[in-house]
Amino acid sequence: MLNRSLTLKLWLLAIVLAKALPVNSPAYGQIIQPIPQQPEFFQERMRQQQEQGIQQTQEQMKETWLRLNLQQQQQLQLQQLQQQQEFARQRQELIRQQQFRLQQEQTRLQQQQFTQQQQLRIQQQQLRQDQQIRQQQQFRLQEQRRQQELRQQKQNL
Repeated sequence: MLNRSLTLKLWLLAIVLAKALPVNSPAYGQIIQPIPQQPEFFQERMRQQQEQGIQQTQEQMKETWLRLNLQQQQQLQLQQLQQQQEFARQRQELIRQQQFRLQQEQTRLQQQQFTQQQQLRIQQQQLRQDQQIRQQQQFRLQEQRRQQELRQQKQNL
């Protein structure tokens, strides 16, 4: 676009100079004479500018591609990091739940153990009471026998 604008300006300048200078002027001959050679110069200049434009466009495309590629890599890394963080969060939550279940199980076992200990104490206490009752009964029986024996001895006398 720049090449066309420059070419157009140069052609307009040549036309203006050609009209402004009289045909028999020595300067007219100098202006007219190089014009046939100028298209080759302009074409070469345009070709060089086109090549530069193509190179600039290629470089811009390469920079854009590199920028996009870098952004894509950064987004991918960010997604991976977010996934890792989510995985770590879920793992922590799972560990927390397992610890909570373990604490509940420990509490249940402690309560069960306490209940068993209480039942055992009660059973031992009942056993002691039963033993005491049996001993008392035995003592009474023995006492009754002794009393009976004493009565019989008295009667026999």
